[in-house]
Amino acid sequence: MSTPLDYRAQARADRADAAEQRRLDGIAEEERRAPRQRLADQRAAARREQARADSAADRQAAAERRADRSARRAAALTPARVYQRGTLTLVTVSALASLPAQVIHFVSIDPMLLPLPLSLEGAAWVMAAGVAYADDRHLPGWVRWLLRALVAAFASFAAFINYEYGLSLAAPGGLSPAEARTVGLGLAAVSLLGPLVFEIRQWVSALSTGDEDERARRRHAAARRRHHRKVRRVAARLTSAAPYGTLSAEVAWERAWEIVHGTTEPGMTARLEKRATKAADRADTARTPAARPSHTSVGPDAAPARAQGPEAEESQVSACAGGVRDRVELPPHTDRTGEPHAPDEDRTAEWDEAELERMRQEARRTYAEAAQAGRTLSARALGEAYGMSESWGRKQIAATRQLAAVS
Repeated sequence: MSTPLDYRAQARADRADAAEQRRLDGIAEEERRAPRQRLADQRAAARREQARADSAADRQAAAERRADRSARRAAALTPARVYQRGTLTLVTVSALASLPAQVIHFVSIDPMLLPLPLSLEGAAWVMAAGVAYADDRHLPGWVRWLLRALVAAFASFAAFINYEYGLSLAAPGGLSPAEARTVGLGLAAVSLLGPLVFEIRQWVSALSTGDEDERARRRHAAARRRHHRKVRRVAARLTSAAPYGTLSAEVAWERAWEIVHGTTEPGMTARLEKRATKAADRADTARTPAARPSHTSVGPDAAPARAQGPEAEESQVSACAGGVRDRVELPPHTDRTGEPHAPDEDRTAEWDEAELERMRQEARRTYAEAAQAGRTLSARALGEAYGMSESWGRKQIAATRQLAAVS
């Protein structure tokens, strides 16, 4: 009885052990498969990331190619490129239209005349290339204009031949006279169009590629030679007398200026030096009240005999300024630009209208007192006394006389 029971119990135990073993084997297999799965997942993720990176790189490359094509297109379609290439295309088309007509015209007369159209058209284009060469080598202007005149002459002769050839096409079985004339005018136009457009292109290129500073320097040199011809001649002689390359143009000009005008500063002449010295002396005199005799009386007893000449006028300036400064405090002397000569920056403000009117009234009263005393007071003396110009003094004198006439 116990044998079957033991057998069944052993079988159940064996099955349980087998199930446990399978479970343990499954866990072990799962543990062994997990690293491989993680590695596979990582590889798949890396492949997906690489695919995304490659796709982004492809899109970036495509965008760069599009941008590069756009940049090349924009560079090729700039106004300068369009003008240059369009001009060359137009020149080529005009040559292809005018040259065959001349060839047909001369060959129909005699095949031996074939070199003539090639020479005429070639001469015009060679002269046009000569203009470009002259611009590149900075040759004198008369050389360029001579070449341009030759271009115009050859192109005009070729246009005349093409016009005559167009007129010759009129025939009873061919073109009508009006049509032939139109053809002749068209051929003549294209004969002139090519060299003309090429010359305009060369002119524009020379002007656009030139240095603005260089052009300004040339204009300045031309103006200086025109305005100071004597200095230019002396400078040229000094330069030619010195060994080559030892005397620069600027040094020669400075020496020539000193020889001609006697001053070491270019632009300053002896006459200007004299005027500047006199102006500085007048300014110093107007700014130094202590250097003037005091003007305490304007009556007849204080009025000496009228003197003549610049010294008398200078004495009038000093006397009038002294009398005025005894009564009114004047601002620093100013020149005609209105800028005060005093170094004090606080006194450089403009006078207000009230101060100017007070000065006008004071100047008119001063002139009236001098006139009553029988003294002659010039406009310059009155203006200098108040730190103003001669025209200002003249206006105050005129106002004083007008008021006296009215009263």
